[in-house]
Amino acid sequence: MAGLLAPGSDVAIEGVNLNPTRTGLLDALWQMGAEVRIESQAEAGGEACGTLRVRSSGLVGAVVGGAEGVVEPVRLIDEFPVLAVAATQAGGVTEVRDAAELRVKEVDRIAALPGELRKLGAEVEERPDGFAIEGPCRLRGAAVDAHGDHRLAMSLVVAGLVAEGETVVHGAECIADSFPGFVERLVALGADVEER
Repeated sequence: MAGLLAPGSDVAIEGVNLNPTRTGLLDALWQMGAEVRIESQAEAGGEACGTLRVRSSGLVGAVVGGAEGVVEPVRLIDEFPVLAVAATQAGGVTEVRDAAELRVKEVDRIAALPGELRKLGAEVEERPDGFAIEGPCRLRGAAVDAHGDHRLAMSLVVAGLVAEGETVVHGAECIADSFPGFVERLVALGADVEER
């Protein structure tokens, strides 16, 4: 996601799982105008995989879930935090509907995510089964909290990359639960991120 949002980015990501049950985020991002291409495909362990080429892109709002939704929420239930960060930079309104399952993940993401993004200056409306984000928002650095949720923590780090000023993500050590080396990978790509 950082590759889509950071100006001038052009990143190749190898070994991405392309099983259709795991590509809901890609489908949503394509609907939002993201410049993401599948450059090569193969099979590994019985699963489709490939290399994605991601370039910084101007995004527009979309609806996920509900009768008008471009993607069923179950196909990207774990990716909603980072989709929300993308939505803060998309022109227009992005709505997430029929995603009440987000309330029973590691943390109530429907409550935690909007609250933390608002600290950065995002315009986010919490709803019983999702949220709506009006963009593009000019994000400002702030102290935010991961709430012990590794996906929320990584998403807030990405939000900090596009925010003006310093962003501190408290509780970011939980990122190691699913992505050890996350910070090192961002630094290798040129991001100004450090662990404290």
